[in-house]
This record gives sequence, C-alpha cells and structure tokens, in this order.
Amino acid sequence: MLLFIQEVAEEVLEEATQEKTLSIIQLIKDGGLGGQIIIALLFVLLGVALYIYFERFFAIKEASQVDKDFMNQIRDFVLNGNIDAAKALCTNTDTPTSRLIGKGISRIGKPLDDINTAIENAGKLEIYKLEKNVSVVATIAGAAPMIGFLGTVIGMIVAIHEIANSGGQIDIKMLSDGLYTAMTTTVAGLIVGIVAYIAYNHLVVRTDKVVYQMEAKSVEFLDLLNEPV
Repeated sequence: MLLFIQEVAEEVLEEATQEKTLSIIQLIKDGGLGGQIIIALLFVLLGVALYIYFERFFAIKEASQVDKDFMNQIRDFVLNGNIDAAKALCTNTDTPTSRLIGKGISRIGKPLDDINTAIENAGKLEIYKLEKNVSVVATIAGAAPMIGFLGTVIGMIVAIHEIANSGGQIDIKMLSDGLYTAMTTTVAGLIVGIVAYIAYNHLVVRTDKVVYQMEAKSVEFLDLLNEPV
C-alpha cells in the first residue's frame, strides 16, 4: 500500500514539474500571424498614446506654473502707467497666462470690449496649443478595444474554419490557434484602451485647471482696468 502511494505521488510530482508555465510571449506566438499583427498594431498605438501623454503632461505642467507675484507686479506697473515694463514682464514670463495679459496690455487705451475680445481670442489659441494631439489619445482609447474585438472575430473564424475542415475529428489543439488569437487580441485591446482612456481624462483635467487659471487672471486684469484712478 505504501509503495502504491509512493508511486502515485511520484507521478503527480513528475506531471507538476512538466507542466508548462503561462507565457505571454508564447501565447502571442501561438495566436498565429493574424493575432501577432493585431497585437503589434496595438503595441504601436500604446506607444503613441504614452508618448503624447507624457509630452502633453510636462507641457501642461510647465504652462500651469505662474509666479504668485506676477499679477501684483502687473498691477503696480499698470497703475503707475509703466506699460512698457508690464509688457516686458509678460514677455519674459512666457506662460499662457502671461501671454493673455500681455495681449490685454497691448490694447490698453482702447475700449474695454476690444480688450476683452483680444484676450478671448488669444485664450482660444492658448487652449488649442494645450490640447494639441490630446484628441489622438481619445481616438486610441476608443479604437484599441475595437481592434482587439476584430482579432476576436478573426480568431473565431479561424477556429470555425478548422472545425469545418476537420472531417468530424475535432481536436482542441486544432482550435488552439484561433482561440489564442481571439483571447490575446481582446485582452491587449482592452489594456491599451483602458490605459489611453485614463491618460486622456487625466490630460483633460490638467488642461481644465490651466484654462480656469487663465480665466481667473484675465478677469483679475479686466477688473484692474475698471478700477477708478
């Protein structure tokens, strides 16, 4: 009896040591050429999304950095009639907010509506610069899962084709290529889509904060021009 138990234990141990580990690379290879092409495309899209995200993230972060004393200095220059110094300060600061204020300062002496319009037009250009290529990340977030589902459909077509040509002898190994293609492409598409979706929304939130900052400083500048002398 003990000998029998020992033999069974040895067989179980041998099977366990021979069991294959799950390898993502091997799964991709087993998925066939169609699955490999789709996953390669998804990896390219992931690279593009991450590149745009980090490029925009640092650009928006830099745009949001405004000196706390900036508006105080602008106030002192404007109230003292030192318009050239105010323009020089805006030029040297070189942020979206300073460019808006600089546009308004360049219109001082004209009606307040004209100054407000000039600031609004400059603000639209600054927002466009902040949102540069962000829409590409949103497109990737929507397209990646669809590309993954395309791989699922292709994988199922391959599996059905193998069943149709099996002559009634269905073997799971025969269906493995199609199933691997279906599953791996779906997972890859969802991963890329989720990452791109999170990246897009984070950029939108960061951009909205900068836009709010520009609007607040613009209103503060217009209120400064409305102050009685």
